[in-house]
Amino acid sequence: MLESITLAPGVRLRHLQTPRFKQSCISIQLLTPMARQTAALNALLPNVLLRGSQNYPDLSAITRRMDDLYGAAISPMTRRIGDIQVTGFYAGFIQDRFALPGDKVLENVVDFLAELLYHPLLEDGAFRRDYVEGEKRNQIYAIEADLNDKRIYASAQLLRAMCATDSFGVPRMGEVPDVEAITADSLYAYYQRLLDTAPMEICYVGAAGVETVTQLLRPLLAETRMPLPIPPQTPFHDGGGKTVTQQMEVAQARLCMGFTCEITNQMPEFGAMQVLNTLFGGGMTSKLFQNVREKLSLCYDISSAYYGTKGIMLVSAGVDTAKLAQAKEEILAQLALCAQGQITQEELTAAKAVLISALRTTPDSASTLEGYYVTSALSGLNLDPQRYAAILEAVTVEQVAAAARKIRLHTVYCLEGGEA
Repeated sequence: MLESITLAPGVRLRHLQTPRFKQSCISIQLLTPMARQTAALNALLPNVLLRGSQNYPDLSAITRRMDDLYGAAISPMTRRIGDIQVTGFYAGFIQDRFALPGDKVLENVVDFLAELLYHPLLEDGAFRRDYVEGEKRNQIYAIEADLNDKRIYASAQLLRAMCATDSFGVPRMGEVPDVEAITADSLYAYYQRLLDTAPMEICYVGAAGVETVTQLLRPLLAETRMPLPIPPQTPFHDGGGKTVTQQMEVAQARLCMGFTCEITNQMPEFGAMQVLNTLFGGGMTSKLFQNVREKLSLCYDISSAYYGTKGIMLVSAGVDTAKLAQAKEEILAQLALCAQGQITQEELTAAKAVLISALRTTPDSASTLEGYYVTSALSGLNLDPQRYAAILEAVTVEQVAAAARKIRLHTVYCLEGGEA
């Protein structure tokens, strides 16, 4: 069972003791409100910290240290969970019982994380400039790579337009101009402020007991901090009514439609909304796939996604430009059928099976458990996978139809072929 413990003001440990895995994991995460001003900084910071510390000044030294820890893997982490941006580290490593007698892998991994977080390699009172510039280039390449995947690009453009006044429209890694503007001095100043003010989430999954883990975490709590509270997650509210069209040299147009749902993951109807999204466009058995793609051949691919923290549903489809209007009309028609309750028992059963099957695989590794519980807690859901599955299993056709009747079209984004 997951235990949640406050270790210090603004520092919370989520501890799941399980002997099932050979690998344990621990994540150290600093929380900030998602914002355009800090998104790029948060995404860049853990990559720079992982380039070198006072005792391990370069990647070669860091790699050797991880090799000494039986091949432990420590990676930078940047997550966007609703209105919250998470920045920090994730570490995967073998359980102590599989190491040589006397070797304390967990303790040494925690010490190494404390080294990376609190003792960075500095140059003239700031981060090393070559490390910062190198990681800036990598981040810009990653942001620009979305241009090569038009499905990702179009969805991001839809959210930018739809959530222009909301933090959910801010890309997880920030914008290219914001990355370019970062300097070694500005990043170090932000890092110092973050250590002082950001709440810390620590999640451990493994065989060690909570008392052992709590004691080992003391080095991470030694710094004097005055964490600021994170505002609660807020549903997306906006009048809507936008249509955005962009021209680009693409062989296949992209149609993205953003809907407001009036249902978030903190509401009783959340389970019904999850089932609706899957039944509507969440897989190969969905209404959109079976009708818009297979039966009517109006698109090459089509799917829907539900962002429960914000109460937003997004439909994305690859279509011929000449079929954009017809595809949009049929997507809305299939949603209307859901709202009217024209849902077969087979469709309902298939949608539930997709969701419940995914939940049943959550306990298959320490990393999936870490991701599930951290996201669940920070999004406000706070359900273990078994309870979540039971809620989904109990959903009825009537509840799905009622959820569909609360959905409203907000923004349409079309990426059409042609010159930009």
